[in-house]
Amino acid sequence: MTETTRTAADSPDGRPDGSGAAAAEELRTLLLGRIQDVPDYPQPGVMFKDITPLLADATAFGALTEALAELCVRHRADKVVGLEARGFILAAPAAVRAGIGFVPVRKAGKLPGATLGQAYELEYGTAEIEIHADALEPGDRVLVIDDVLATGGTAEASLRLIRRAGAQIAGVAVLLELGFLDGRGRLLAALDSAPLEALITV
Repeated sequence: MTETTRTAADSPDGRPDGSGAAAAEELRTLLLGRIQDVPDYPQPGVMFKDITPLLADATAFGALTEALAELCVRHRADKVVGLEARGFILAAPAAVRAGIGFVPVRKAGKLPGATLGQAYELEYGTAEIEIHADALEPGDRVLVIDDVLATGGTAEASLRLIRRAGAQIAGVAVLLELGFLDGRGRLLAALDSAPLEALITV
């Protein structure tokens, strides 16, 4: 099993070139400069990464949308799955820009009609996410988009849910990866060689 990590500015064949590396660093600087650290939120000792200033900046949000749309095209995605809730904000415009469909993955009980559910373990207890039973077709290539990769629990559950729906994993793309929490390690088996793309890693 192998794992691929690329940036949105890599060349089309996946090999970074000089201009691509410079563009990736320029994008990283732009995005990181619009993410605000909020100490002790939502509880003491936690440094929250607030992306709302980035979303309020048309230039930064536009660049982020373009980068995510490029990943959709590069990985030949047929649909984009966005994870509740901030993943919706990033995934929907990227899907529109790439010319493909958007599918929300929601907390249990939020979607009407027939759904597929996937439970997963939290630090204390369990949670469950759902997708519409007919949202994905067999053979669809699906790119999962979220704002932050932390411990990886929700992303891992979404990958299992997508495969249960009969679709294929095109990859996972996030704005920000918190490397010290090793969500990447948790996703290795579920990715099954599909790429994990992080525009920024801290």
